[in-house]
Amino acid sequence: MFKKILIANRGEIACRVIRTAKRLGIQTVAVYSEPDASSLHVRMADEAVAIGPASSAESYLRADKIIAAAKQTGAEAIHPGFGFLSENADFALALEAENIAFIGPGVHAIQAMGDKIESKKLAKAAGVSTVPGHAESLSDADEALKISREVGFPVMLKASAGGGGKGMRIAWSEDEVADGFNLAASEARTSFGDDRIFVEKYIEEPRHIEIQIIADAQGNTVYLGERECSIQRRHQKVVEEAPSPFVDDALRKAMGEQAVALAKAVDYRSAGTVEFIVDRHRNFYFLEMNTRLQVEHPVTEFITGLDLVELMLRVASGEPLPFEQKDVRINGWAVESRVYAEDPERGFLPATGHLTRYRPPAETEAVRLDTGVEEGSEISMFYDPMIAKLVTHGKTREEAIDTMIDALDAYSIRGLANNLNFLSSVVRHPAFRAGDLSTNFIATHYGEEFVPNEDEAALRHQLIAAAVFAQRDRDALDASVGDADEVEMSNERHYAAFVGFPESKEVAVGLRARGTGFDVEIDGVSETFEPVWKAGESVIRLKTTGRDLYIQVEREGRRGWKLSRGGARLVVRVFTPQTAALQRVMPVKRPPDMSQFLVSPMPGLLVRVTVQAGETVKPGQELAVIEAMKMENVLHADQGGVVAAIHASAGDTLAVEQPILEFEKDD
Repeated sequence: MFKKILIANRGEIACRVIRTAKRLGIQTVAVYSEPDASSLHVRMADEAVAIGPASSAESYLRADKIIAAAKQTGAEAIHPGFGFLSENADFALALEAENIAFIGPGVHAIQAMGDKIESKKLAKAAGVSTVPGHAESLSDADEALKISREVGFPVMLKASAGGGGKGMRIAWSEDEVADGFNLAASEARTSFGDDRIFVEKYIEEPRHIEIQIIADAQGNTVYLGERECSIQRRHQKVVEEAPSPFVDDALRKAMGEQAVALAKAVDYRSAGTVEFIVDRHRNFYFLEMNTRLQVEHPVTEFITGLDLVELMLRVASGEPLPFEQKDVRINGWAVESRVYAEDPERGFLPATGHLTRYRPPAETEAVRLDTGVEEGSEISMFYDPMIAKLVTHGKTREEAIDTMIDALDAYSIRGLANNLNFLSSVVRHPAFRAGDLSTNFIATHYGEEFVPNEDEAALRHQLIAAAVFAQRDRDALDASVGDADEVEMSNERHYAAFVGFPESKEVAVGLRARGTGFDVEIDGVSETFEPVWKAGESVIRLKTTGRDLYIQVEREGRRGWKLSRGGARLVVRVFTPQTAALQRVMPVKRPPDMSQFLVSPMPGLLVRVTVQAGETVKPGQELAVIEAMKMENVLHADQGGVVAAIHASAGDTLAVEQPILEFEKDD
């Protein structure tokens, strides 16, 4: 076994590898860019080496700097994590030349599987079922259109060197091919330095199911069951689980054996994943092979009891696998939710900023958190917006989902937009609970942006009750320092809750003490809750006769509260009957009218502005392109108009809602 390894990555995966290495008594070396100097993975490692500025191209993608750091610290091996150099054959080859072990597969396997065009040819030769398509790179948009007609619509235009949903576009008709080809090529060029695009048939209503394999250098290869990764947005996985609710023993065996056959065909060693798309009739087709550790590997670890990072380390050091295929067992169910810095209510646009408050749920035997951040950490525009991976386990799928719901509701993040409430909505959704999944799940049930559920009466009442409890305790605290408007603590109280903002509905709320809890009456419905909360905390727990409820609570002004739970969200202002009478006659301050401006919906780099001052634009016309988190986002005109002024230029770094251009006002 190695005595010292270097982790050529950052964030949660670097922390993940360090934890296993420490358990095995292996010394660790971290590398870091300038903005990551004080990050969690740097402080967890035994040593750390600076490798450059914020740009990945000048730091985490610089193989020469990483190799120099390994030689400087005496690291015997390098674990690449995922992303960055993890599937870079030249990097693995350079390590061989320096006699530094690569904790991953051999160069041949990386090269063969890293090119999606060549990998499909190899898969077909190995007897693996493949998607109908044209397994050659396309020269231009005209050829893309010609081949797409031959394959038949809809088609998927994909980057040969792609991954993580980048460089992929669906074309449903001939009109969408040219734009799809150009956007996919541009995105692939930016992300991978390789703009080759190929086309294949798009399978409608598919499931994305992948097989985890592990192989040693002695020729032993086994599969460790499947993962269901169908909950995706723009080809980026959001919620994963293992096993799949759709896969039976026969399908698992067939997919697993084909995955092993492909691995053997390229003399694979280490951990790897063979991804398939599966149609409603259980026909499956090879998608790609990822020659690295997958982001979603924890769900496999939960149900198999295996540490994949440990196995990678042992295989890379020359040890054989300590088990055979017949020894692999599936125990229970695991679900993973990817917690992102993004705003689901604004089209899932990425968010940046500092985690001013960060309170994840406690880890237990059934709850695992893989993260590389802590309170005060920054989520910047330079790297992936993932904050953490929350993973739960249960004896059954229902138990794992219920545990996930509670963990998400108890997870508190402040300082930037995040997708916790959206994730909670997804895992609570009846279709998800029924296992009725496809890669179109989010598009079908949510569309392009998430609208919080405010109609479910039970959830609505719980949020209003939480606001009243929070305000009651806040009043008590203010009274203790002589700063309360009107406080009379008694066993029975009445409040007026103004629900919604700026438009609001007034709701009468009655509170009556009952033991250590309270009977809360809202809209004629009474429930009993026992609140557990202290002023200033970001989660209030309501004990009930059934399961405890965790509600996110954030103060909004003197008597207002922003609350969320289970995909629902409310803004509630709580008043005593006397102060409510004054509130009813208070004017409502309206936000400024920005309708004549095109503003940046996200922080990012302005790639180009495609119109000029004085130009008349049509509805749907392209106005500007912004790059954020290595993804290009095209901004189109919602309606026609005349451009009055341009307020930003290509190359500018934009903040959220920063004006890009202005339209003339209608007379």
